[in-house]
Amino acid sequence: MTPEAKIYVAGHKGLVGSAITRALHKAGYHNLVERSISELDLCDAQATTRFFEAERPDYVFLAAAKVGGILANRDFPADFIRDNLAIEINVIDGAYRAGTKKLLFLGSSCIYPKLAPQPIKEEYLLSGYLEPTNDAYAIAKIAGLKMCQSYRRQYGWSAISLMPTNLYGIGDNFDLANSHVLPALMRKFHEAKLSGAKEVVVWGSGKPLREFLFADDLADAALFLMNHYDDDEIVNVGVGVDLTIAELAAKVKEVVGFQGELVYDASKPDGTPRKLLDVSKLTGLGWVAPTSLDEGLRRTYEWFLSQGVTDRQPAGTSH
Repeated sequence: MTPEAKIYVAGHKGLVGSAITRALHKAGYHNLVERSISELDLCDAQATTRFFEAERPDYVFLAAAKVGGILANRDFPADFIRDNLAIEINVIDGAYRAGTKKLLFLGSSCIYPKLAPQPIKEEYLLSGYLEPTNDAYAIAKIAGLKMCQSYRRQYGWSAISLMPTNLYGIGDNFDLANSHVLPALMRKFHEAKLSGAKEVVVWGSGKPLREFLFADDLADAALFLMNHYDDDEIVNVGVGVDLTIAELAAKVKEVVGFQGELVYDASKPDGTPRKLLDVSKLTGLGWVAPTSLDEGLRRTYEWFLSQGVTDRQPAGTSH
């Protein structure tokens, strides 16, 4: 991408989109096209088509999505599959028809089978059953990456797909009703510290293993791959190291400064037992995540404190 390139970040107010926007500005890209959901509903095909016809961006980062944790995915599967399919169809097709040079699609590690061998290689896609608690979201993301591959194969269009691991960071959603595990824990511990509570209840057994990537690191990887990668195959983006939810909870507890006890509610779902990405393809291309989990947690909590304890996004929508 040249410095003067016209770039559209779909979902620029969400966790990932805002991180990509920061990274672009830091790298000297300033010709950015931005639309909030109040200005452009990407689920609206006609409005999205009009936007692309008018703006005709050179490059597109597709970070817009309807996202949420286990509870939201379990309770609103129709919303997750409908909205994400609509966003992907409208943005990918709109960008292609408007003459966009290259599009980067952001998927999710939940596209892989629930019981995939660990660490998960890109080739394990569609080799087994999905985790049922978020299969609607996963199927929508699989459709998005397949759409990118199909447009490349049929039209020769440059579209690449990244599969990030679990994300957290500045701009995260701390709404306990639909947030992911890390920000939910951070808010729970913070509120417990303020109230003087003696314990915090953590969903599940604490045994599942998860990998966590700082959102600004994903943004750095996205810019790197937009400039240095152009291939049909998907690319995992992660840190290559995981830890148990119990270990994560202990780290978040320490960062927040909560002095009470942790209680695990095993009646709540654990989800996939382990989800560690094989990032050898990405490291082979020359990129390694620079931010440690301890440093990322510290920076995230500092941002959280600067914002006050508020629900970031009422419905877990980042577009």
